[in-house]
Amino acid sequence: MATPVHDLNEIKRRMQQSIQLLKQELGGLRTGRASASLLEPIHVEAYGTHMPLNQVATISIPEPRMISVQVWDRSMVHAVEKAIAASNLGLTPSTEGQVLRLRIPELNEERRKELVKVAHKYAEAARVAVRHVRRDGLDVLKKLEKDHKISEDDGKRSAEQVQKATDEAIAEVDRMLATKEREILTV
Repeated sequence: MATPVHDLNEIKRRMQQSIQLLKQELGGLRTGRASASLLEPIHVEAYGTHMPLNQVATISIPEPRMISVQVWDRSMVHAVEKAIAASNLGLTPSTEGQVLRLRIPELNEERRKELVKVAHKYAEAARVAVRHVRRDGLDVLKKLEKDHKISEDDGKRSAEQVQKATDEAIAEVDRMLATKEREILTV
């Protein structure tokens, strides 16, 4: 079995991946304008597995407040409808054959609050992912300390570095959430 290695840069890189995913998810929360990225987080139950929507359909923006989803396989239309409805994006598809049309609703106060809740959910998922990376890093340090590969002092110092990286990553998540919340709530 390979000896675990403590690599702070690897831990930071994994935390940045969580932040990049959050950035994509928040980018998909559009404030009243149609955008193909709005549908990026949606996965469809297709062919016995979960697939991103863009792998079973073509997404286009025919009008500023309309998204068109052209499903390639007629048998997948219902699954795509179901995935969009379950996405909590507040979009109701109207289906015409293999084409689903999604009207982007005007952002009223209630819709803005819904979007803020979705943004908070994404941010919390990112925080949890960052904490998982921290836990993994600390577990490696404990194992190295237990196996006498590093001293107790080195273990403590490294654990502090991991915690500092975690705090920075969570602060960045909070900043991104605050920015997106302002964007959603201001008219």
